[in-house]
Amino acid sequence: MAKISDKGLSLIKHFEGCRLEPYRDPVGNWTIGYGHIGPTAEAGKKIAKRTADKLLRADVTESEGAVGRLIEVDLEQHEFDALVSFTFNVGQGNLHRSTLRRRLNAGDREAAANELLRWNKGRIGGVPTTLPGLTRRRRAERTLFATGHV
Repeated sequence: MAKISDKGLSLIKHFEGCRLEPYRDPVGNWTIGYGHIGPTAEAGKKIAKRTADKLLRADVTESEGAVGRLIEVDLEQHEFDALVSFTFNVGQGNLHRSTLRRRLNAGDREAAANELLRWNKGRIGGVPTTLPGLTRRRRAERTLFATGHV
């Protein structure tokens, strides 16, 4: 299985940030560490930095596996990194259902890269809302995917 590079992991860390106490993300999920959602992220729980790093590695491994299973074309490392960051953030199910995946698997890398930019919304109070942080992240992922630079 392919692995994310240090550049890709740095991109995730940059946009997720590391918080050792649980907080609600912009759409209301309890989150801890580098964007980890799950039982560890319960109100009142606190974790150590090494636990945050361990949770990130486990979460990234799931995203690496999803990209490996769902993307049928060969990827350059920078493309893989961008897709793992994207999948880490939006989830495997969204990658699976995405036009991005269909376009990439059809061989249209440019269209797939542009699809990343469409994923900048979250549901706030049930209403799809453009989130500036997601807009910045998607631009960075698109740049990484298309050029190898961040």
